[in-house]
Amino acid sequence: MIARLEGKLTRRRPDEIIVSVGGIGYRVVVPLSTYSALPAGGETASLYIHTHVREDALALYGFATEREQDLFEALITVSGIGPRLATNILSGVDAAELLRVIAERDLERLQSIPGVGRKTAERIALELAERARLLSAGVPADPQAGRLDADLVSALVNLGFSRTQAERAGRDARLALAPEASLAEMVREALRRVSRRP
Repeated sequence: MIARLEGKLTRRRPDEIIVSVGGIGYRVVVPLSTYSALPAGGETASLYIHTHVREDALALYGFATEREQDLFEALITVSGIGPRLATNILSGVDAAELLRVIAERDLERLQSIPGVGRKTAERIALELAERARLLSAGVPADPQAGRLDADLVSALVNLGFSRTQAERAGRDARLALAPEASLAEMVREALRRVSRRP
């Protein structure tokens, strides 16, 4: 998995760039905040990278700072927010302000961000307020939590649930249990919640 890239900036556009490393050009999607911080074309760029893997594609998302990357990775854990929308959100508001409005659950300000409707704003505020407070205080995101969420969804999908069902049940289980709950405990809680739905 690619976590960081440093190389010659051979293409520079507001939505994506190409970074050449050892003769290989990596296409990287970036938010406007990162684009603004990049050097001129032909110079060396250094980016934090989120590698997003799907069944049909592998995409790289680049960030000028670890805080932007942490915020992006928090956003994509919210149901209904994929990497493209998370990038658009980071393009529409400064990371520090976004952390503040999430921590304060400022739904009106969240809805003013392009691509964010009322329900999405409510989900962001509900699911990320505490994490936003930690990131604002300089506490790094817990990479274990992200892996645990992915493992939980994967386990539920392997048990025969659709990805949408798995993500919803997994999110509900995470909110219902203590942060230190094991994967097995979360799978059991998610299954219990799915079985109660009509």
